[in-house]
Amino acid sequence: MPLAKIIWVDDEMESLQSQKMFLENKGYAVTTFSNGFDALEYLKDNIVDVVLIDETMPGITGLQTLVKIKEINRAIPVVLITKNETENLMDDAIGSQIADYLIKPVNPNQVLLSLKKIIDNKRLVSEKTTTTYQQQFRNLFTALNSNPDYQDWMEIYKKLVFWELEMEKTDSPEMQEILASQKEEANTEFFKFISRNYAKWVHPKSADLPVMSHTLLQKKIIPQLEKGTPLFFLLIDNLRLDQWRTIQPIFADSFRIIEEDTFFSILPTATQYSRNAIFSGLLPIDIEKKFPIQWKNDDEEGGKNLYEYDFFKEFLKKQRLEHLKVSYTKVANHQDGLNLVNNVHNMLSNDLNIIVYNFVDMLSHARTEMEVLKELAGDEASYRSVTKSWFEHSALHQALKKIADKKVKLLVATDHGTVRVKKPSKVIGDKQTTTNLRYKHGKNLNYEPKEVLAFRDPREAALPVPNINSSFIFAKEDGFFCYPNNYNHFVNYYKNTFQHGGVSLEEMIIPVITMVSK
Repeated sequence: MPLAKIIWVDDEMESLQSQKMFLENKGYAVTTFSNGFDALEYLKDNIVDVVLIDETMPGITGLQTLVKIKEINRAIPVVLITKNETENLMDDAIGSQIADYLIKPVNPNQVLLSLKKIIDNKRLVSEKTTTTYQQQFRNLFTALNSNPDYQDWMEIYKKLVFWELEMEKTDSPEMQEILASQKEEANTEFFKFISRNYAKWVHPKSADLPVMSHTLLQKKIIPQLEKGTPLFFLLIDNLRLDQWRTIQPIFADSFRIIEEDTFFSILPTATQYSRNAIFSGLLPIDIEKKFPIQWKNDDEEGGKNLYEYDFFKEFLKKQRLEHLKVSYTKVANHQDGLNLVNNVHNMLSNDLNIIVYNFVDMLSHARTEMEVLKELAGDEASYRSVTKSWFEHSALHQALKKIADKKVKLLVATDHGTVRVKKPSKVIGDKQTTTNLRYKHGKNLNYEPKEVLAFRDPREAALPVPNINSSFIFAKEDGFFCYPNNYNHFVNYYKNTFQHGGVSLEEMIIPVITMVSK
């Protein structure tokens, strides 16, 4: 059985017999033709893995043959071989979707390398990825067990995300399981780390603190303001680091990425807490004190994120930046997206434009409710794929392309991530206990202490006290809370859905990216 079936089309094939024999000795089956017409007839009735084709031939050129090959089968990889090094020919060849471009005279190893890139690429990448991860496994294990600080944790999580994306290129379920197990171990240790340190972060006695939701504006956004260059701050709700990495190449087509960083979401990792903290520059307990009418606890009636722009304007006053020309746009549905596309050019006269885009959050909630999305986004890899497909075809992408050729800065961040929940945990509470799956607050909560991060006094976590004797609990790793009533039904309903609010690497360590127009 040959490694692959090759056809080689060249009107000087007699002089290439040694090359043909070299490839055959390497295990390839090579059929030769002296013109494009005969090759096209052969392709109509035969399966071929790769076509090698000379550009300069009598009767029909290589590029003309290439066009007709694509009409027969668009998937066949074609390698163009030519003496002509002119740029316009290269452009035409690349535009015609060739797989490779070789300049004559070619030596046998050049052709072999090209075939390996095309035919064996996936296998070779898979083998190399697996080998390299095996070498890195010990380093990650050592890092996890070396009492990492918050900066170390950001690096550990970045590496785990890197390997998660790399493992998608492999055909090794065993290695993917080993990585998943290492990620679980990392989340176990991360939960312990947050349990020890979170209260210190929100009641700081040290200057060495991570950037968090309530310090993001001060540390990352405001310093990017530059006179004469509009700054766009895009907050994509619910965007995990791995999802960002998946859509990053699409951004890179239009913008130059100058910094990829991460920061920590506050607890709960939920929109009404983390996003309000971002735009106010305050922790939730301080937002409630300063804006007692606007702030709504989970158990209170009314919208929880209606006043972000009001909070932000107060932040600007405090920073003595109220002179800035600012816009605030929230996109919650398709029509809002179209309005953004039509209006984005008007934003170029502003100093700062805030765009809050809700799609990924809607996707995660819809995935819980809709069976079809459970199929489309059944695991992390497919969740990333759906996110990428959305962004490629979104109004947001259209809007950004309209400003990409202008002199602008673009910052992309999120308010929190999500985690796929797998392990149910029973919680008992009264009627006022909140319904969130990854965190709860209420009076007289009954739970398994080992399965939660608990703050009996919410003020320890810089959270408001909704009622006397209220406490907060946060699910760890991939756990989720269910009440005893109809327990099995709700466990089956919510298991393997993407949720947020608790303590995990995926929810808490989130991206903030700085870009400029090319």
